[in-house]
Amino acid sequence: MPTRDPRLVSLPPLPPRPRDGHKGTFGTVLIVGGSSDESTRMVGAPALAGMGALRAGCGLCKLMMPATILNAALSSLTSASGLPLPVDEQDRVIPYEAVAAFDLAAEDATSIVVGPGLGSSDAARALVLRAVQRDNPPLVIDADALNILASIPELFRDFHAAAILTPHPGEYRRLASAFRITHDPVNEESRSLAAEALAQKIGAVVVLKGARTVVSDGQRTWVCPAGDPCMATGGSGDVLAGVTAGLIAQHFRQGHDLFECARAAVAAHALAGERWAATNATAGMLASELADLIPAGLDTLRC
Repeated sequence: MPTRDPRLVSLPPLPPRPRDGHKGTFGTVLIVGGSSDESTRMVGAPALAGMGALRAGCGLCKLMMPATILNAALSSLTSASGLPLPVDEQDRVIPYEAVAAFDLAAEDATSIVVGPGLGSSDAARALVLRAVQRDNPPLVIDADALNILASIPELFRDFHAAAILTPHPGEYRRLASAFRITHDPVNEESRSLAAEALAQKIGAVVVLKGARTVVSDGQRTWVCPAGDPCMATGGSGDVLAGVTAGLIAQHFRQGHDLFECARAAVAAHALAGERWAATNATAGMLASELADLIPAGLDTLRC
């Protein structure tokens, strides 16, 4: 076993994987994302999130994406299965059919990621609204889903999900403006207060990304001491969303609440970035390479 990083001794250790476990033991992560709109066609983000979930050790990963782009994503993540979102003749996702498909898929999921590459269409808004109104399974809200939430600030009154929000500073600012929070998400002295305020307002765990990522549930707050500038690359956040959901699928209510799952995901993600930089450089990393190093990062948390 690798030596436990002394910077991370406050994190409760992840339990060892049972030797008699199978795919069903380690949970199913549903990734809802991707956009087939001509102006915002997005394929890679859901695949990267799925890669993060699988590298974190979940048993199964399902990509729910617009039917016309689903195969392209599955070709880059062959270990996942696909669930198509119905589209019309213009390749636009049909909102009411998408919500019905989502509800059916959510029943078989252990955790859900919503937002990577999702865009801002009517269907995207309908899917995000439906996701946060469900009280099960736990939800990771990322990327475009955060911007949709920011555009509907009254939504928090119907927010029933057990959720983790993963904003970068720009997404945080949009949410903060909607919820009249004034803390600066970039200034080192106010980042913890910023994460705490948003967590308290929505009643969710907030992962405020960036150098020294902050995790807060509004009562407990932790600042990640690890990481490297190489992680400032497109897709890194998608990987983190998937890792977070993968750990929820395995460990939520098995000794780890959402706050602890989020801390473990952030720590493993940061350690993976450090490991890549140690053998390469401080720039030039691909998000897929970061995902490949997640298992080693998690192993240090199992000591």
